[in-house]
Amino acid sequence: MKQLSIIVLLFIIMLSACKSSQKSATVVTPPAVIEDDIAKHFIDFRDASMWILGDFKPEKLLQEPHGTWYSNGYSEYTPDPDVIEEVLKLSKDSLSITIVLGTWCPDSRREVPRFMKIMDMWGFSYDKIRFIGVDIDKIAPLDDFTLLGIARVPTFIFYKNNIELGRIIEVPVTSLEQDMVKILTKE
Repeated sequence: MKQLSIIVLLFIIMLSACKSSQKSATVVTPPAVIEDDIAKHFIDFRDASMWILGDFKPEKLLQEPHGTWYSNGYSEYTPDPDVIEEVLKLSKDSLSITIVLGTWCPDSRREVPRFMKIMDMWGFSYDKIRFIGVDIDKIAPLDDFTLLGIARVPTFIFYKNNIELGRIIEVPVTSLEQDMVKILTKE
């Protein structure tokens, strides 16, 4: 009986040894390594350390971590050529624009590059555009910010002679270029 127990025990050891040698030949990537690899390619824009806050120059959007989404959004957008013809006829005299955006906000990351492409096609001077970055509560560290009454971002505010003509808020009704034409041509 003792010999049978020893034989069974040796048999079990041999079977488990074969299984462990097969397992050791298989490389399994631990979840932490996979997550680290994904993290290298994923940017969490909710991370407050990456937000652009207050007044800033548009060149800041070309710097990482923002440069990729900005450049991609700009190059991928094709404005309606018929509407762009209308935009090109619009007067830029005494016109200024304020753009309030959150770099954490997907709508801002989609619409701001598109809007800037329209501005470039129109030849509108960046010197006449005020860029304001807000936090997730839609607040900017500026004394005059509350006067803008911002509830959603992005918000594009059009002024003529410092008098507000209209706004495109969060997403355009028709398209950025069409909504802009409607705002700038209304009497």
